[in-house]
Amino acid sequence: MLAHIRPAIVSVVLFTIVLGLGYPLAMTGLIGAVLPVQAGGSLVKDGSGQIIGSSLIAQAFAKPQYLHPRPSAAGNGYDPLNSGGSNLGPLDKKLIDRVKGDADAIAKSDGATSIPADAVTTSASGLDPDVSPANARMQAARIATARGVAPAAVQALIDSTTASPLLGFIGDPAVNVLAVNRALDARFPMAHPRA
Repeated sequence: MLAHIRPAIVSVVLFTIVLGLGYPLAMTGLIGAVLPVQAGGSLVKDGSGQIIGSSLIAQAFAKPQYLHPRPSAAGNGYDPLNSGGSNLGPLDKKLIDRVKGDADAIAKSDGATSIPADAVTTSASGLDPDVSPANARMQAARIATARGVAPAAVQALIDSTTASPLLGFIGDPAVNVLAVNRALDARFPMAHPRA
């Protein structure tokens, strides 16, 4: 009986070591060497090397001088430990009231008469770092007014940071909110009062 069980035990131990430890460690090392930024979480650092975010996870930007991300249902907003949609159906009163409230706030702050869907709807994860070009363009006038620059200059900056679909046909054009906000701060810095 032991002669029949021993090969099974040896196989389990061998495959656990090879496939459970060796293969994952080898792939982690290979990807870390070939694509270090992506393997590290696509972290974004400022000029001093301090991590300020990730290009893959949205952040809450609420000041008028910044491009605002999509709404988030992840925890208290953009919480990667609690990501996920709200699971509210299209006829749910809470969802209808939230979307209407968001649309009214956007119409008031941005003066928009036509609001893109992604400006008032959350993504499935609640962490989508991108907005549609239409959403970004809608916010350009507010950003320009807050920064004291021409709306055309802000629009040109947004257009220059708009990513095309992968291979020209996979997905939709997208604007990364963190990348635009960093570019806005670099190109049109706000005057900060001295402490």
